[in-house]
Amino acid sequence: MNPLKQLNIGLVGAGVVGGGVVKNLTRNADLIADRLGLRLHLKWVCDKDAARLAALPLPKSVKTDDMQQVLGDPDVPVVVELVGGTGFAKKLILDALGRGKIVVTANKALLAHDGEEIFKVAAKNKTNLFYEASVCGGIPIIKALREGFVANQFPLIYGIVNGTCNYILSRMSEEEKDFDEVLAEAQKLGYAEADPGLDIDGVDSAHKATILASLAHGFWTGYDNAYVEGIRHVSQMDIQVARELGYAIKLLAIIKSTNEAVEVRVHPTLIPQRHVLASVTGVFNAVAVRGDVVGDAIFYGRGAGADATSSAVIADLADAALNLRDGSIQRVPAFVSHRLQPKMRTIDDVESRYYLRLTVEDRAGVIAKVSKVLGDADISIASVLQRESETNRVPLIMMLHTAKDRAVRDAVTQIDRLDVVKDKTVVLRVESFD
Repeated sequence: MNPLKQLNIGLVGAGVVGGGVVKNLTRNADLIADRLGLRLHLKWVCDKDAARLAALPLPKSVKTDDMQQVLGDPDVPVVVELVGGTGFAKKLILDALGRGKIVVTANKALLAHDGEEIFKVAAKNKTNLFYEASVCGGIPIIKALREGFVANQFPLIYGIVNGTCNYILSRMSEEEKDFDEVLAEAQKLGYAEADPGLDIDGVDSAHKATILASLAHGFWTGYDNAYVEGIRHVSQMDIQVARELGYAIKLLAIIKSTNEAVEVRVHPTLIPQRHVLASVTGVFNAVAVRGDVVGDAIFYGRGAGADATSSAVIADLADAALNLRDGSIQRVPAFVSHRLQPKMRTIDDVESRYYLRLTVEDRAGVIAKVSKVLGDADISIASVLQRESETNRVPLIMMLHTAKDRAVRDAVTQIDRLDVVKDKTVVLRVESFD
């Protein structure tokens, strides 16, 4: 076959996503070929797990456990990395790029931590790296930011980018179950890992937020500059009280650009129930983009899973194939540094409204003591709600007006030292995105 009519691909990693790529490339091979005018051909599929390889509906001649057989094949111009992690995967990608091969990856952790280095290697070797599948599975958010919204600056990007957390918070809200119970169910259903820390502690969301922020603002924001907070401390009471106040609680990735500085943060957030993201439930993802030209746009869909993620991988393979066919490998570079916003804002200087849940003694003067601490810090209280309890310890809910994050956290530290406060105060941020 004429090489311009077929793209030979080497796939490394035959796990859930890799298996999905094999399945969907095979099933829709003719449809893809008709649409592209060339065929995507898996010449090699590599994995150390013999059982995984055996389960694939491919000839034995295609399967290998030797990565070098893939990298060393001069007839394979594109390598797909789907092994995950930041060790072996980084070596594989750098090796492939060093040989001038195009790389397609879904590895958000690696890109969040080492993306700047990897993109420089791709540029140096006059090749490219595609990574649509690294953020929000099958939602084409990378392509939208990089190409569809090229005329825009982005004052605000925010969204639900982790399906596991959204599933847990949705179930807590719908079925009035506690966090630990819903987490255990999510693990049984395969929506959460046996060790769920990457998801429920916000790390996975922060990886994705780092990638989006860097693309949107033209400089590498760095994972270490993102504020990261998970959902372990969100209780059923918080869900119920938020609903009574007209809010839903979601784990959000938030990227804001104001006064020539960019903030990147991930944390559970109260958003108005009328907001479109409040209706995003289960394992679905949604990202809202505000461009200075286009205005507001919403992207919604499945953020993980074999089929959704493999759809994004195959879309990247299609772009790579067309670029190779037309001799324009770097037509759309992996990352363009334009540094329109070269400064980072730390969480200390972030401003928002706040929800506080205190556990206090049920006696006179408690609200006055707490209010004094907040007043001394020049933090204004919007409303107070006290819940009844069968014990001497009662929940006290306070909604605060807009304040700086550092001021609120310092005030809460002082509040927790009061003799009338009997447990660590829960602090949740409130956003309306008006």
